[in-house]
Amino acid sequence: MDNLEYFNRDISWLAFNRRVLQEAENKRVPLYERIKFLAIYSSNLDEFYRVRVAYLRSFKELKKKTRKKLDLEVKPRKELKQIRKIVQEQQETFGRIFREEVLPELERRGIHLTRNTDYSEEQQSFSRQFFSEKIQPQTQALLLGPEDEAPFLKNRGLYFVVEMHEPGLLAIVEIPSETLPRFIGLPSGEQGHHITFLDDILRHNLEELLGRPFKGAYAVKLSRDAELYIDDEFSGDLLDKLKKSLDKRNVGLPTRFLYDSDMPEALLRRIREWFGLGKDDLIPGARYHNFNDFFSFPDPSGEAGLHDSPMPSLPHPELEGLEKILPFLAEKDAMLHFPYQKYDYVPKLIEEAANDPEVKSIKITLYRVASRSAIVESLLKARKNGKQVTTFIEAKARFDEASNLYWGEQLEKAGAFVFYSYPGIKVHTKLLLIQREEEEELRNYAYLGTGNFNEKTARLYGDHALLTGDGRLTDEVAQIFMLLERKVLIPRCNHLFVSPFTTRNRFVELVEREMENARNGKPAYMILKMNSLEDQAMIGKLYEASNAGVKIQLIIRGICCLVPGVKGMSENIQAISILDRFLEHARVYIFGNGGQEIMYTASADWMTRNLDHRVEAVMPIFDEDVYNELRHIINLQLRDNTKARRIDAQQSNAYVREGEKPVRAQVEIYRFLKEKGAHLLDTGAL
Repeated sequence: MDNLEYFNRDISWLAFNRRVLQEAENKRVPLYERIKFLAIYSSNLDEFYRVRVAYLRSFKELKKKTRKKLDLEVKPRKELKQIRKIVQEQQETFGRIFREEVLPELERRGIHLTRNTDYSEEQQSFSRQFFSEKIQPQTQALLLGPEDEAPFLKNRGLYFVVEMHEPGLLAIVEIPSETLPRFIGLPSGEQGHHITFLDDILRHNLEELLGRPFKGAYAVKLSRDAELYIDDEFSGDLLDKLKKSLDKRNVGLPTRFLYDSDMPEALLRRIREWFGLGKDDLIPGARYHNFNDFFSFPDPSGEAGLHDSPMPSLPHPELEGLEKILPFLAEKDAMLHFPYQKYDYVPKLIEEAANDPEVKSIKITLYRVASRSAIVESLLKARKNGKQVTTFIEAKARFDEASNLYWGEQLEKAGAFVFYSYPGIKVHTKLLLIQREEEEELRNYAYLGTGNFNEKTARLYGDHALLTGDGRLTDEVAQIFMLLERKVLIPRCNHLFVSPFTTRNRFVELVEREMENARNGKPAYMILKMNSLEDQAMIGKLYEASNAGVKIQLIIRGICCLVPGVKGMSENIQAISILDRFLEHARVYIFGNGGQEIMYTASADWMTRNLDHRVEAVMPIFDEDVYNELRHIINLQLRDNTKARRIDAQQSNAYVREGEKPVRAQVEIYRFLKEKGAHLLDTGAL
């Protein structure tokens, strides 16, 4: 182990993306779901290069002395080399899965991914017509000689670099995959179903587009610096110093250049010089890039077994059929578990508030807004009905800026108070506050979630949302909104933890309490579920707790910088990662508390940015029914022996296989919520 205390954050993330590849490799996963996991892997890797590799590249440009002065523990050259090696191995695995497993399995099902070199006469004729009608009107070739400057290539755009017969002459042709489908159905006769890449139809007609013959065409794709990592990771004086130190010419520079490995070496050298690429920027690939387009790979067979079994969103047994939700919340809490249960209750609650004459104001934080948002439509209706509406829209939500700003403009036009950013910090918390006049005073109702107000992701991400009228929580949610509206400098909260003010210290207190209980012979344990565990100070506290005899179970989806199971350091810590059809996105923190167990849900992971550089909320679960329900869900996840992988010191990603019978947590959670709802209805308990 060489006294290793922490996994490198980026290497740990690559281990997570390897788990995605495991699902693509798993023959028990339906074929089209395996294809989807290849697409997820590709999409994840794109973002990794745009953000994390861009981060390292920028710091590579800083002198070692400058990095030391800024107190940055970054070794970019060494890490970039490590990343390149791991990614290359994973890409080889990716290619093998696709070529040797997925394509032959598609063939067996009568679905043929057909190259232009294999087109029948009828398919060639179709290709020419499709090219002349659809591709040619929006595509042109850019011819470039040896003295010409390099053209600008769009981020994640697909291009052909075409080597012409004339010495030194090249053509750059953009593949119009942003405006046309990436996959096109071909005439198939009675021989199954034939699908081709848009790339191949263009390739088949390149000579006509160029107006002359050519030597070879090679697909390339460029990923550019997303320019998002600095504000995301740092704040205050350090952020200012970093921005001054980093060379502004790096903005938007290439971070990964994928190329067809059949490209001649001389041509690759010219491309590298042209675009100013370093050897670490060059990633050899195959004939096709942008595998995230496989999210839309067509299924002409209609065969149910090629996909996961349907799991339609369930009704919430207590909220379904209610004419009004607010009177219910005045009496008890409810928790929604996405995507297992319907999201409809959230816009319905806001619409109810919009139409309730006693509701005076609605306040909400919007981090990632859907492009078509029922939530915002309900807020606009509230404004139309004369309610005060306050929205806090995070303008720096990575890759969702455009949608967020659009809806912000619509709300502003309707007369809502719209705040776009909190000075020097991101707002990541997911809160809704409804203020209603009852008995001549305002009563607060709130939604406190682990995930975004986003109808689309609520069908894919595993999250929990607490709906409550409990003043212990709702009055403190009102305090957080006062902070966001610049009415208070620090929110006064006894029950909620609020980043960047109290979250770290309150979690440290809870860990230290477990250590004290262990020393006094009381029950001492923690069950911590989150997306990422990266903060070294918090990991250090967990190591201390392990050495004090506290039993710790971790459920970590992505980055885990803690090294579990090491004698004398973390031998009382076990860690698993669950990767299945839904993205595990919830944060749940459970502490033994000397026999009086307590539980929290949160918008925050244990990452430095969540604890110190963002506005976050951590909320205790008070309602007994909600507590027991969520505890059962966590128990199912701890028992998963089908989709759980063990995080160990070797980062081997070995599947957990212990247990007498198979437990697949996501399927069992769905079954549990379905049966519980049916039981409550059958027994008339509602």
